Amino acid sequence: MQESFTSSDVIRLTGITARQLQWWDEKRIVVPARQGHRRIYSFADVTEVAVICELRSKGFSLQRMRKVVRFLQKELGKRLAETVSGSSYHLLTDGRTLYLETSPQQIVDILKNSRQPMFAICLSDTVRQVRAVVSGRKPPGRCSPENVRRKLKLGS
Repeated sequence: MQESFTSSDVIRLTGITARQLQWWDEKRIVVPARQGHRRIYSFADVTEVAVICELRSKGFSLQRMRKVVRFLQKELGKRLAETVSGSSYHLLTDGRTLYLETSPQQIVDILKNSRQPMFAICLSDTVRQVRAVVSGRKPPGRCSPENVRRKLKLGS
């Protein structure tokens, strides 16, 4: 499997725009390595871009996405792509609280006790999808602005 990716590769694989990728680097959400002026993304970076695309599709703000990425790094202790292989991780949020769960029963308990709608993202599926796209087994995804719902406001 490919180990490093240029900005063009990431754009092709995820469907985000060059400006989004640059902005996320400037705001230190996904910070790639550098070779001169070129940004070089690792597989872990591409996976995080894919998770952020998923969060954008759920209406998450830039500030909220940054909190989610930091939360995942802190909770997992490793990069997302390194952690979720072989396990099933789900990220749930009600807009204020983040839950990282591996047990279906924990997920059901959180959903049963929630007083408001919850968003759930299967992090493991996202990592598997990125691997499938990188290996050429699946067509690239799309994280385009027209697919993002902007009406949802989440607390900070």
